[in-house]
Amino acid sequence: MFAVQVLLLPLALLALQASLCRGACVEVDSDTEAVENEGFKLGCISCKKRGEVAATATVDWYFKAQDETDYTHIYTYADESGEVFDDRFFGRLDWNGSKRTRDLQDGSIYLLNVTHNDTGTYRCFFSRNLIFNLRVEYEFQTITTKTVVLNVVPRRTRGLASIVAEVMMYVTIIGLQIWLVVEMIYCYRKIAAAGEEALRESAAEYLAIASESKDNCAGVQVAE
Repeated sequence: MFAVQVLLLPLALLALQASLCRGACVEVDSDTEAVENEGFKLGCISCKKRGEVAATATVDWYFKAQDETDYTHIYTYADESGEVFDDRFFGRLDWNGSKRTRDLQDGSIYLLNVTHNDTGTYRCFFSRNLIFNLRVEYEFQTITTKTVVLNVVPRRTRGLASIVAEVMMYVTIIGLQIWLVVEMIYCYRKIAAAGEEALRESAAEYLAIASESKDNCAGVQVAE
């Protein structure tokens, strides 16, 4: 029983550490091609450089259509609540970023039922207040901007890299199968040749023993 407790103690400590740790933040550019009548995620990630510093953030999205010259404020997210401002996106725009926290790092939104009119340029403004607790509390504001140029297509198109990767995958599979067949044939022939050589050696040894036995028998008869 004591040995079991000793083994379970490191596992319990590991689980405690895993529950306290946070996932790493990586800034990845958003996709830029959406399919008509499908959903699409507009990505906007702004990682906080120092994780130990407390912070709060708000996210604002702006949109400029192809035939427009000015940006329109379409969405804002603050205090764990989002609000849509543009009639074109009512019922089609939802928050898809950091949840259950005011320290936002992912400010992505999700667009439902994409139409051709959604083609244009989207801008994401990350407004972050860093809170430093020195002798007195001090706040420092930073603003990060991300731009996504969205193109809406009637159906999903495959990139050249995807096609080349699939072709290379099939070529590799066929090449490995051919190599495996060649190796099997080579091994079979090698084993067959070794077996024939062993049979020839066994036959020669048998004949040598038989000849020796015959000579021994003849010698015994002469002696008699």
